[in-house]
Amino acid sequence: MKIPFNKPYQSPKALEYIKDAMDRGHISGNGHYGQKCQKFFEERYQVDKCLLTSSCTDALEMAAILLEIQPGEEVIMPSFTFVSTANAFVLRGAKIRFVDSRADHPGMDESQIEALINEKTKAIVAVHYAGVPCDMDLIMALAAKYNLFIVEDAAQAIESEFKGKQLGSIAHLGCISFHETKNIQCGEGGMLMINDQRFLDRAEVIWNKGTDKAKFLQGEVSKYQWKDLGSSFQLSEVNAAILWSQLEEMEEIGKKRKGIWDQYFDIFCRRDLKESHSYFELVRNSMDSNSNFRIQPLEFRGNSHMFYLVFESEKERKAYSEALSEQGIMAVFHYQSLHKSDFSKQQFPEEFKRELPNADKYSRGLLRLPFFLELDKVNKEWGKNDL
Repeated sequence: MKIPFNKPYQSPKALEYIKDAMDRGHISGNGHYGQKCQKFFEERYQVDKCLLTSSCTDALEMAAILLEIQPGEEVIMPSFTFVSTANAFVLRGAKIRFVDSRADHPGMDESQIEALINEKTKAIVAVHYAGVPCDMDLIMALAAKYNLFIVEDAAQAIESEFKGKQLGSIAHLGCISFHETKNIQCGEGGMLMINDQRFLDRAEVIWNKGTDKAKFLQGEVSKYQWKDLGSSFQLSEVNAAILWSQLEEMEEIGKKRKGIWDQYFDIFCRRDLKESHSYFELVRNSMDSNSNFRIQPLEFRGNSHMFYLVFESEKERKAYSEALSEQGIMAVFHYQSLHKSDFSKQQFPEEFKRELPNADKYSRGLLRLPFFLELDKVNKEWGKNDL
């Protein structure tokens, strides 16, 4: 048996839509499928404007340009997040101030944000870890109180909500990922959601490599020219076609992922385990009965993006990971605390010296288990048909 950590889902219509995109003779960005995807999210999430990007990293970089981050300004974000969250703002010269994780969840501890705000603070990046929402009421209240911008890093949070509103659609700007490890994916892809009309026109200029090409295509100008900063941020039509094939199945994909998450939760909660050939029982039975760990709580299921365990020590995590590996199962640890990185030590020595114990706890102890749509079909006889 060989069970990978991830196996990208391929929608049945993906190849049909790719061929259609190619037959249309437009496979660069902002074509038939790209526009369909953008309209889909604008209507579903009630967002002023959605722009597909070649990655969530690009969406974050667009956000940093839109906010006109200047060298020396400060941006607050969690330490336990992917490097793209920080890189997007560091590239504009920002100093990053890191927030610790919550004791009960790897997401940022919102109660620690206000103490980091000063006259240099420009923005807060709310990262919705594992699709679990930050307290956006508290964060948006801080934005109003101190005149700050808020960016939602909702890379993992498609179809997750906070009080009835889709994550990514609440703050001034929101960023989504369609990387192959995400619930809805197209290999590589992302999206910037613009929820503040002040940014609408400039966002399209930045997205169009810094030109007013959008106005040219709409007949508003006779030629387009360089107007602002920008880059090659657009998602290709081939990727957009794949994305559209998954958006058509989004609700069914969500139901299947919830079912897989529930099976994980069930096997780690049950006291009496019956003999079974299922993959899920194999995962549970690989656990040393003396291991100290806790499971991802039910209230933090979010959009069923991942299932993780948190071990008391790195040694215990490694032991279980190796036990799974012996069964052909690939489990992975997640982020390493950004405030303790080599880069932070060089660029932000004051942040490097700070103690953020919960972020470090998750860096040492969190283990992500395999999660993909075909997982519930796997059993001990799978060896003849490895994934």
